[in-house]
Amino acid sequence: MEHQNKRRAIPGRPGRHKVLYFCGLAYTLCLFSILGISMDLNNKTGAEDSGQLKEAVDFVDSSVVREAPKIALTFDDGPNAQCTGRLLDGLKKRGVKATFFLIGMNAKDNPDLVKRIYEEGHLIGNHTYHHVDITKKSDEEARKEIEDTDKVISSVTGEHVEYMRPPFGVWQKNLELEMDVMPVMWSVDPLDWTTENTDEIVNKVVTETEENDIILLHDCYESSVDAALRIVDILQKKGFEFVTADKLIME
Repeated sequence: MEHQNKRRAIPGRPGRHKVLYFCGLAYTLCLFSILGISMDLNNKTGAEDSGQLKEAVDFVDSSVVREAPKIALTFDDGPNAQCTGRLLDGLKKRGVKATFFLIGMNAKDNPDLVKRIYEEGHLIGNHTYHHVDITKKSDEEARKEIEDTDKVISSVTGEHVEYMRPPFGVWQKNLELEMDVMPVMWSVDPLDWTTENTDEIVNKVVTETEENDIILLHDCYESSVDAALRIVDILQKKGFEFVTADKLIME
């Protein structure tokens, strides 16, 4: 259960659709030069140049592919025997891939859910074995929390867990240097673990989410699962594309 303030996932980085727009604009200017279109708005040659200008702009507008803004949906504290399966059903129906940060002891108790998360193409991350604040543990204890969780998950997936979400959002920087694991925080947190009001959770997420945001939810509450699927429906209609968290971090 997390309770940190909102943090921007990748501050200051322009959206890819904006980059494509400016590329298209540069291409338009090249067309102006090729077609011999005057940029002097006071030039009275008028209709012919204007017609060529409109054709060039329309051509660029139709040929530039605008990619959907990407966001990531992440779930902490699972897998949960009562909730995670229903969430996976809903995500599969909607064609959405998410990121699941698993607690080691929960993964040990629910290996079939770990296997399903992996086989359905979601990203699996480490959330310590007992959901502990690792900054309050010795280095040895902190490493054990991460390593024990990695062993449980990798015994099912056959792969090392590369990403880590430290409980409560607190991280020991030296662990990042000592261990082959990368911390993943978040930028939109509706504090879903504090309420069963689904509308409240949904409203907070859909009004705050912007391109490149990483949304924090939990797959151990029925209200959070209900909210997550409604959030997907709303944000997909708004044109957002859901990707796993690594796609935003590594680009």
